[in-house]
Amino acid sequence: MVLSLAIITALLPATVADAQALQSGPNAGDAYEITMIREASQRGSDESSSNSYDKDTLIERVIGIRTDGLELEYDLPADSKDRSSTWQFPARVFKPRSGPLQLANRPELESRLDDWLKGANWTREMCGRWIFTWNAFRIECDPQSAIQSIEAFDLSSANISEGAAYRATNALASGTLTKTPARAGDHLTLTTVMDVDPEAVRHARAESDVAVGEIMRKPVTLDAALRDRAKEAISGTISVTFEMDSAGNVSRRTTVTKIETKKADGSSETQTDTQTLERKRLARS
Repeated sequence: MVLSLAIITALLPATVADAQALQSGPNAGDAYEITMIREASQRGSDESSSNSYDKDTLIERVIGIRTDGLELEYDLPADSKDRSSTWQFPARVFKPRSGPLQLANRPELESRLDDWLKGANWTREMCGRWIFTWNAFRIECDPQSAIQSIEAFDLSSANISEGAAYRATNALASGTLTKTPARAGDHLTLTTVMDVDPEAVRHARAESDVAVGEIMRKPVTLDAALRDRAKEAISGTISVTFEMDSAGNVSRRTTVTKIETKKADGSSETQTDTQTLERKRLARS
């Protein structure tokens, strides 16, 4: 779950906010289902392979409309199995026409955090530590982390239009969005391809190494992990496709990251990560 996090978490870009979310005329009571699917595969030169699949969902509700932005609530689906292990949701935020999201129910989250820690027999000293239960995750104790999770599900925070520059996390430079054939039912599809930034990938992997070392009780410093990762030759691409609805809003974003790694011992591996983020309006009850 992105809310409890795997060891490597790719934070999606939160650039200049615009009025896309307001263009379709939201009304109080509107609700949307936002689904994130992550698929990963890895193939090694020694013929080893692995695959993984993960799906997370948030429900976005329009609570109120102001002249300067929207009051929104984000929550897990009613039948989510993650509810008992996640204290950050429901979270209420204010989304201004310009600027970052603002957390609106911090005291409520602080209270739920205290109950969550108590239920797990943890003190605040556990905050920030990595542990492994059914999954590897970092014990998060900052209410602001709810905003970070919400931003990962945001499809309206970048300037998405034909000819616009777009830069994905871990990309070496920006790419230009160009029009491509749309799927049936879509108004417009825009795509760009960027080269990966080897240093950004190495740094993310080194941070993962530090987390694994903490979990396995074999500590490794970030500097040591970076020195070890510097021996790897990394190359690859990041392709991003945006699908727009008839109102000009982004309904789906698909990001495919392909990375080839050549190690110092001569072995190599190819990793392909596909992330699909889709936003659908729910019928009013």
